[in-house]
Amino acid sequence: MPTLRLFAAAREAAGTARDELPGHTVAAVLEAASSRYGDRFEQVLSTSRVWVNGSPAEPTTPVGDADEVAVLPPVSGGER
Repeated sequence: MPTLRLFAAAREAAGTARDELPGHTVAAVLEAASSRYGDRFEQVLSTSRVWVNGSPAEPTTPVGDADEVAVLPPVSGGER
């Protein structure tokens, strides 16, 4: 199963930094994640970027059992 890696707000919304979820495309993996983690996660996901194995990905990007799907929410900087 593909590994889902979650960062920042996505990690907080899901309550975990890593999971294994079924799916043969990015969209299928993220749909499984949304079902598992709920509305708060879906809200974060709507503004996040998704990468597969370190490269930007689209919903139709295929994934296999050895692949890593990373969800990277926008990060806001602190005030200086």
